[in-house]
Amino acid sequence: MIVNQVKDVSEVETKDEIVKQGPVMRKELVSAKDTGGFSVLLVSFGKGARLNFHAHTYEQILYVTEGKGIVATKDEEKIVTPGAVVYFAPSEVHWHGATKDSSFAHICMQKPGIRLAE
Repeated sequence: MIVNQVKDVSEVETKDEIVKQGPVMRKELVSAKDTGGFSVLLVSFGKGARLNFHAHTYEQILYVTEGKGIVATKDEEKIVTPGAVVYFAPSEVHWHGATKDSSFAHICMQKPGIRLAE
C-alpha cells in the first residue's frame, strides 16, 4: 500500500520540451517506480500555461481539481472545470493547459511513455 499526502510531496517545475508556455508545476503523488508502471501526478498550470501537442503510449486520465482549463485534440477543444474527468486513448495527440484568465490543476493518472507530436 502507498499513502501520500499532497501537502508532503515536493513540487517541481516542468521545464522540458513538453511545455509550450509555463509555469507548469507537478507533484508526483505515486511514482511509477513504486508501482511497476502506474503513476499519479498533481499538475498545476499558471494562467495561460499549457503543454505542446503530445501523445502517450498508454491511456491518460485527468481529473480536474481547480480552475478553468482547456483540453484539446487536433480536431476539438473543450473547456473543463473542477469535477471533469478526461480520458485520452493511447497515442491520441492532445494538449492541455489553463485558460488565459485562470490557473488550472488536474490529477493525472498514467503509465510512462510520452512523445511530442506535430
